[in-house]
Amino acid sequence: MPLHERYRLQGARPAQVLRTRKGFRLAIARLTCARIMARPKTSTFDKVKTVAQNRRARFEYFIEETFEAGIALSGTEVKSLRFGEGSIAEAYADVRGGEAWLVNASIPEFSNGNRFNHEPKRPRKLLLHQREIEKLLGAVERKGMTMVPLSIYFNARGRAKVELALARGKQTHDKRQTVKDRDWQRDKARLLRDRG
Repeated sequence: MPLHERYRLQGARPAQVLRTRKGFRLAIARLTCARIMARPKTSTFDKVKTVAQNRRARFEYFIEETFEAGIALSGTEVKSLRFGEGSIAEAYADVRGGEAWLVNASIPEFSNGNRFNHEPKRPRKLLLHQREIEKLLGAVERKGMTMVPLSIYFNARGRAKVELALARGKQTHDKRQTVKDRDWQRDKARLLRDRG
C-alpha cells in the first residue's frame, strides 16, 4: 500500500507527493484534525509571588469576574517588582484604541538603574486576547462596570501578571453590610475558639 494511502486511512491527507533521488515516492501528509479547543481557564491563578494588592477594591466593589492579564514592562520595572516595590492602590484599567492599559499604577524607579530608568506612573499595556478586551469593553459601556486591578504577581514561569476584575461599585449601605458581616464572622470565630 502506498504511503499516502496509509496516511489517508489514518485520517490525514497528503499535502504533496515528492520523488527522492532513488525514485521512491514520499508523501508528506498534513493532518486534518478538528480545531483543537483551548483548555478551560482555572478559577484561581498560579500566583507564586504577590507584589502588590488592591485590598480596598474588594471593599469598594462587588467583584463579578476576574481575568489574568500579562503586562508589558521594561527591564528596570521588572527588577523593581522583583524587589517587592509597587502599588496599585489608585490604579485602574482602561481600553483605548482597542488595547487595554493599566493607568496610574506606581512602580518606583529601580535604585541601581541608570539613565535608562523608567517613569514611575506611566501607562502600561495589558496583554489580553482581543475577545477578552471586547468583553471588558462591552461590560464597561453597556452595564456601567469598572475594570479594577486586584493584584500584581509573578506566576510559576516568572512572568509578571495582573489580576484584573470586572466590578460593580458598592453603595454606602452595601459597605456597611460588608463591615457588619466581617465583624460577625470575626466574633463568631472568637466565640467558637473560646468554647472549643
